[in-house]
Amino acid sequence: MLTGIERLVDLVGVRSSALIGADNDGIAAALVNRNVAALAATDGHFAGTMRDGQTIRMARTIGVPLRYFVAKMFHGPFLVTADRMDTIYNWCVEQKIGWQFDPTYTRMVPAHYLTEIEQIGCPDPAPLYTRFWEPEVAHGGEDIELLGAAYLMAAFEATKGWLATLPPEAQIGLAFSGGIDSTSVLLLARKALTGLGRNPDNLRAFTLDLHEGKGADAAQAERIVQDLGIAHTWERITVAASEYNLREAITCIEDYHPLDVECAAAGIALLKAVRERYPELLYFMDGDGGDENAKSYPLEDSDLTLSSILRNPLLYQEGWGIDAIKHSATYSGGLSRAYIRTFAPAQRYGFTAFSPFTVRSVMACAVAIPFPAILNGSLERLYSLKGELVASGVKHVTGVEMPISIKRRFQDGARAAVAGDTENNSYYKAWRVSKAWCRQIFLRQWEEKLRSAWEEQEQLSGNFVPGVLEPLLQ
Repeated sequence: MLTGIERLVDLVGVRSSALIGADNDGIAAALVNRNVAALAATDGHFAGTMRDGQTIRMARTIGVPLRYFVAKMFHGPFLVTADRMDTIYNWCVEQKIGWQFDPTYTRMVPAHYLTEIEQIGCPDPAPLYTRFWEPEVAHGGEDIELLGAAYLMAAFEATKGWLATLPPEAQIGLAFSGGIDSTSVLLLARKALTGLGRNPDNLRAFTLDLHEGKGADAAQAERIVQDLGIAHTWERITVAASEYNLREAITCIEDYHPLDVECAAAGIALLKAVRERYPELLYFMDGDGGDENAKSYPLEDSDLTLSSILRNPLLYQEGWGIDAIKHSATYSGGLSRAYIRTFAPAQRYGFTAFSPFTVRSVMACAVAIPFPAILNGSLERLYSLKGELVASGVKHVTGVEMPISIKRRFQDGARAAVAGDTENNSYYKAWRVSKAWCRQIFLRQWEEKLRSAWEEQEQLSGNFVPGVLEPLLQ
């Protein structure tokens, strides 16, 4: 391997959102010096990559994605980092090594770990992982009101902290279904804006309706804002069913998990329409992560059991864990993987997205809930618990009696009876798309890109050195 050559190509730099306890330079210094304690002392979101000699260190939280790829150039490894697969691919094509790229060879840095890679050449060693977030599990009492108060107060502080970083007159959008999470974010954000001396009406709630005014979420959301007396801050976003485009969503999030694809398709339809109506709007909030924190997913729709989610307290946030047989190095796991469904559509349409429920201090309060003791083996109790926790917490923080709506996924409430109506939905069995179909589309999209890379006339081998004559790879 040639020495004296910079072998880290960082295409995005250190990024952060609602970061407390450090700035971007502080994160960079912590990475260079392997200061895990400094990373742990922060709250909010960050992602960054730094080099210390031959060691590359990377770290991220849930709210900011970070991905890397090992390319072979100049007789050795180059580590390329970015927030997207196609950003790395485009760089490889520019370097005439696009033929080396495969999306499944990229790796997602798992949230809440310091990831270290030694650049020593073939074979590339496995990364070393060191946790920097260690929440205490199930240490709270069983009083629902106290648990809800702690959880929602943490969410309120995270919301207020993020809003304080925005310009005082900034207009803020909210993806609003009228469900538990988005309604709580609406109330917390209005309270926070008031506390900051700002106009709470600067927050505007948008509800996607893909069914000509008949979407279930739209009716629910309208009822909620009327009950709360703030209907003047709400807007129904009605778009054609054809805007719900699953193929486009797969391209956008570069993933094929069906629920995330569906959610992203709905998000793209909403954000695209909002961008067209409000070209100056820059900031967007949502309640993503609320279901994960409360373990509020119907187990009947998955291969999970009550035992599996209780014995793995961070399952919904981080997946099975980096040492588990089901862990995907390409995609990480849990919300660490799935948050791209929010991040990528927002990035595409020029929004900065934020959910208080993804912040570590808020997740720590959720992890502190003694779910095994409270549930006592009851699925019914699991499904009712979230509403009680959030409603009591919102009442404690804001004084408002929050209406509780039925559990419904964003994509389900937005599209209502759309399934089967468009070419994009013709692959559904009933209303749900399969993982096999999503993966097939993902691979076909990349097949087209990679074919063009292989068909380029000039392709450089990993042995090519600038200024040195070298046969090109044929």
